[in-house]
Amino acid sequence: MLRGASFRGAVRRIAAVAVVVFAALQVAAQPVKTGIEVLRDSGFELLKGKRVGLVTNPTGVDSRLVSTIDILDSAAQTGLFCLVALYGPEHGVRGNVAAGEKIASGRDPQSGVPLFSLYGATRKPTAQMLEGVDVLVFDIQDIGSRSYTYISTMGRVMEGAAENGVPVVVLDRPNPLGGLRVEGCETIAPGFSSFVSAYPVPYVHGMTVGELARMLNGQKMLRGGVHCQLEVVPMEGWRRDMIWTDCRLPWVPTSPHIPTAESAFYYPATGTVGELGTLNIGVGYTLPFQTLAAPWVADPETLCQRLNAMPELAGFRFRPIHYRPMYGSGKEAEQHGVQIYLCDPSTPAQLTLVPFYVIQEMVRMYPDHKPMAAAESRVAMFDKVLGTDRMRRAFVAAGYRVTPEMRTLWHPSDGFLAVREQYLLY
Repeated sequence: MLRGASFRGAVRRIAAVAVVVFAALQVAAQPVKTGIEVLRDSGFELLKGKRVGLVTNPTGVDSRLVSTIDILDSAAQTGLFCLVALYGPEHGVRGNVAAGEKIASGRDPQSGVPLFSLYGATRKPTAQMLEGVDVLVFDIQDIGSRSYTYISTMGRVMEGAAENGVPVVVLDRPNPLGGLRVEGCETIAPGFSSFVSAYPVPYVHGMTVGELARMLNGQKMLRGGVHCQLEVVPMEGWRRDMIWTDCRLPWVPTSPHIPTAESAFYYPATGTVGELGTLNIGVGYTLPFQTLAAPWVADPETLCQRLNAMPELAGFRFRPIHYRPMYGSGKEAEQHGVQIYLCDPSTPAQLTLVPFYVIQEMVRMYPDHKPMAAAESRVAMFDKVLGTDRMRRAFVAAGYRVTPEMRTLWHPSDGFLAVREQYLLY
């Protein structure tokens, strides 16, 4: 038994340890501070006395869900700077436009600030659109996949700004997939460049928008090799091993079919084959990007057993599912297949290869059905999303089997990974 000074010493040591543990828990409980909040905490130092243009959409919010538009508009009302223009990407600055629909220019009904479309006649701000703008601020939440058009919009904004001598400030945000997962060859083959494969980065790039902006600029990836004056406002508290749930931030749907942060993991797993139109991926049902199904899959239970037994898919689980889409591909037709569960987000198994393994097992069970045998236009879009036709061709040539050649082809180069390191902020 401890007595006297020994007892008091033990109590002090326990108290000291408790204080350290409590402090650590308090730090862990703090949400990541995004670029807009860091900018606000600085008193908007980068924007003072300037005429500001803002590229954003509903995902541009602080941790209390206040829009970046309203944050900058309120600050502008105090005379710190002038908010003179808004620029809307796909879905618009307020998120009131459906996917793929053109955005109209006009005025933002809430702030009254002039609004210019970056998803209509042009996807790059023109000299006329930038007239009277001293600095462009970009604040949009990305989901970590190359084919998601927001990073293409950022690149086009940087190009337009460079051509017109306008500096760019990128307000950084977390990559919901974390900063460690990198999948896919960075090379975009000739003839396969598009708005869903605009820049030569891996399909899952493992970078924040601020880091990507630094790379696009520094590696002369922008069209014509132009270079803009760029400032990135980094986050506070974010680490590369953090996925979205670690950030303690509210999720705003980045588009109608990415309703949750979890959806961002399934987008690269099925969004590619969704372009073919031969399999339903849950878009039009309540599980966008989380299923692979078709009317002809007669025994999804056995299909799941085969997939769950594959070591290549460790970290994933599959369960049989039956449903009718409410709209879109396969509307009202009974679909049978698998629902995908990512049980371990840190698994080395590649998200982007999941659909190839599922199709492999589907064709083994149902050899009369070939999901890659789609309409020419759908196949062309599938290849553009991947940035090459070599993956599809290798898969089909091997009899719908995932081969070592495919895995090697899809791996990012060591050279790219080394260059990527130069632009990481965290």
